[in-house]
This record gives sequence, structure tokens and C-alpha cells, in this order.
Amino acid sequence: MSPPSDRMSPEERRAGASLASIFALRMLGLFLILPVFSVYAKTLPGGDNLALVGFALGAYGLTQAFFQIPYGIASDIFGRKQVIVVGLLVFALGSFVAAWAPDMNWIIVGRVLQGMGAISAAVTALAADLTREEHRTKVMAMIGSSIGLVFALSLVGAPILYGWIGMSGLFIMTGVLALAAIVLLLKAVPPAPAPHGHEKLPLRRVIFDADLLRLNTGIFTLHMVQMAMFVVLPHALVEHGGLEAAAHWKVYLPAVLVSFVVMVPAIIAAERKDKMRPVFIAAVGLLVVVQAGLYALHESLWALALWLLLFFVAFNVLEATLPSLVSRTAPPSAKGAALGVYNTTQAMGLFIGGALGGYIAQHFGDNAVFAACTGLVLIWLAVASTMNFPQRRQPAGAAPTV
Repeated sequence: MSPPSDRMSPEERRAGASLASIFALRMLGLFLILPVFSVYAKTLPGGDNLALVGFALGAYGLTQAFFQIPYGIASDIFGRKQVIVVGLLVFALGSFVAAWAPDMNWIIVGRVLQGMGAISAAVTALAADLTREEHRTKVMAMIGSSIGLVFALSLVGAPILYGWIGMSGLFIMTGVLALAAIVLLLKAVPPAPAPHGHEKLPLRRVIFDADLLRLNTGIFTLHMVQMAMFVVLPHALVEHGGLEAAAHWKVYLPAVLVSFVVMVPAIIAAERKDKMRPVFIAAVGLLVVVQAGLYALHESLWALALWLLLFFVAFNVLEATLPSLVSRTAPPSAKGAALGVYNTTQAMGLFIGGALGGYIAQHFGDNAVFAACTGLVLIWLAVASTMNFPQRRQPAGAAPTV
């Protein structure tokens, strides 16, 4: 049996499960909209303007990028839970505005408000506050896995729910789920530590700290590559895999679920056996293999399914370890600010990856996207090899590792 210090405490398990559920409730509402929004937009005044439709989808990510750092700093000063409640209320308001919206312009207003509820930094900082370092990556993995799972489920459920309650109903559901997340936060999440009070730490020191900069480069690259490859992967599944768009969930869902099973041993090795460096670098290396494989071999359904499975394995490991490393590297009183910068670079990676992937695919073809992604991840692999990984803090009374 593992020593008690190697196990998560009941409070840590409760914090991880409840914060993962809060993320899932919020993200489910967002993901449910994506597969059917372009269909609904055509029924609204202005919905025939593809630029407006694209801006409506992207507006959320842009305002997320602008508000992550202020929310993170505010959570350092006023407390995590207070800031999360405010963010969820703003997000719910945006959802209800979008549900009522009579045209595309008001949809954009609703999406902007949704993005202003930028709680990711505060939630991940709270997760870091409520867990010991040796268990932090497990909690981040729970949060990351919940996001991946609801994404896969939304691909299955969105068309069904859209047929039952329409897009207005989906937006209302999104708002109600955000309000439910507030109840969960207040009732289920363990009490948060008192706010540190934001020390006079210039933001530029958080942004340009060498170790944090390497981690932020990583999350930026990871999500830029994710968005760029998913610009062309659906087309590849149709053209080379012979799978109609409505059936793509048959590939996504098994890939996501199996990747969770494969990810668990890697997370255990990273945390319990103090193997963070080899696990992290191996995950980045696997991402290089996936992109190179997509470039060289993507003309059959089985090949595409294999690369997607390996992508989600690497993605989930990195999605869990990166915020854990940021929370352990940042100064305690600037943890929220550091995670705000981290989430801002994540959002910018999503936005730039989508735009860049579309531009490359339009002018140079699908294979050029995979080639560019391979090059980007190779650069990240070189950066990751120079990273300083925080050592696992030894439990009290434990013999030092040799």
C-alpha cells in the first residue's frame, strides 16, 4: 500500500472533482454550440455574412485573452471564489443575451460577454491552493480530462439537443449550467485559503520570467497546433477516411476515452515517481511524431484514428502538467497573475492557430499545415529540453530521493 502522504486527501479529491465539474459545466455549454452554430446563424439577419459568423465564434476567445490576467490578479487580491462567482455571473449574462439575440450583432455581444467571464486562471489557481505539490498534476489532469470528455460528448449530443430545444435553448442551457456551477463552487469546493494580497511584483517580471516564459511558450504552441490541425482534420476524415461530418464523433469519442486510460500511468509516473522531466519531454516528442505522421500518412481512416489517439494522449498529458508546473514555478502571491498570463497565451494560441491554419490550408494545402505544425512542435521540443523542472517536495519524515 502507498504511504498516506502519497495519497490524495479527501479534501484534495473533493476539490479536484468539484473544480473539474465546474469547468465541465461551463465548457459543456460552449462546446454544445460549436457543432451547430453555423447552421443556426443562417436563420438570423446578418447570418449570411461569414465574416460575422466567424467573428461571433472567435469573439469569445479574444475577450478571454484580454480578461484572464485581470481576473488572475483580482483572485490574488480579493480571493479565488469571489472572482470565480463574478466571472460565472458575467458568463451566464452573456449566454442569456445570446439566447435572446434577434440578429448576429447581438449574438456577438453575447459572445463577448461570455468571454469576459474569464475564470480559468482563478479556477486553476484555486486548484493549486487546495492541493499539495505532489498531487497537483493529478488535479489538473482531472480538470483537463473533464474538458476533453465534455468536448467529445458535445459532438454527439449537440445535434440532438439542437433538434429538441433550438439554439436559443442551448444558450439558455449554457447560462443555467454556469449558475449551477456557482452553487457547486459554494457548496462543494473546500474553503479557499485567505488571499495573499498581490505583492508589488511588476507584471513584466511574471511575463518575462525565463521559466514561466518557457511554459507559456509551450501552452501557446500546444493550442496553436491543436487549432491549426483541426482546421484540416475534418476535411481529411471526409476525403480520406470516407466518414461524413455527422459521424466524426465515432473517431473523436473513442480516441478521447482511450487517451484518458493511457494518460493515467504517465501522470502517476510524473508525480509519484518524480519523473516530470522525461514524461513532459516524451509528450512533446510524441506530438512531433503525430504531426510528422499526419504529414506523411493520413490517407486512410485507420491512420487518422491512430494519429488522433496519440495526439489526445500527448495533449492530455501536457494539458495536465503545464498548469501544474506554472503554479509551482510562480511566486505564491502572484500565482493567479501567472496563471492569468498562462491562460492568455493559451487563448491567443487558439485564435492564431485557427487563423494561421486556415491561411496555410487555403494557399498551400492541407499537408502544409501538418508540416508547419511539425516545425512548431520541434521548436517547442528544443525549448522544453532547456526547462528547469521544480523538484517534488518531500513529505515530512520521508527519506530524500537519490
